[in-house]
Amino acid sequence: MSLKVLIVDDHSTVRMGIRMILEADPELAVVGEAADGRQAVSMTRALRPEVVLMDLRMPVLDGVAATEQITGAQLARVLVLTTFDDDDYLFGALQAGAHGFLLKSSTPTQILAGVKTAASGNSVLDPAVTARVVAQAMSARSDAAPPASVVPATLTDREIQVLRGLGQGLSNPQIAQDLGIGETTVKTHVSRVMSKLGVTSRLQAAKIAFTHWG
Repeated sequence: MSLKVLIVDDHSTVRMGIRMILEADPELAVVGEAADGRQAVSMTRALRPEVVLMDLRMPVLDGVAATEQITGAQLARVLVLTTFDDDDYLFGALQAGAHGFLLKSSTPTQILAGVKTAASGNSVLDPAVTARVVAQAMSARSDAAPPASVVPATLTDREIQVLRGLGQGLSNPQIAQDLGIGETTVKTHVSRVMSKLGVTSRLQAAKIAFTHWG
């Protein structure tokens, strides 16, 4: 069964381009397009996509507010697709429960992989924005975030290396290449790190790494 995706962007040409990218993959199915946040929430309730590919700056209801409504009701996972200069919006979407962030300059391959990663329940973090988002996240108080000030002494040296990689916004393949180990091994380490840290997402682990090492 194909993964259902809803595209949300106030520019029709952008939506058209994203649709072309997604529809080129037989594993994905575009179930609709929304031009603003209010439409996004309504269509998500009606169509129940697995992933909402969300722009942030939109009329009527912006992407941050729409993300909060969608994730708050557990209707779908939200993957933000935005431009690099949206720091305030990025931070707002993070607090609202966005599952990840990609830039509009991402390649088709990166967008397709991001949608599938988000659908599987894993966080999607573009390395180009991770440091900025995490820095803002750590400078603000978040009641929803778990304590992020201590790295447990129970982490092994390898797990610490993997955690540092997460803090840099690296993907599993990138961490594997840097450490000279297999991707499956990295995935195992990531799971153990998250368990020991008491977090449920790569983004939360990245915030801890950023707090600890800066």
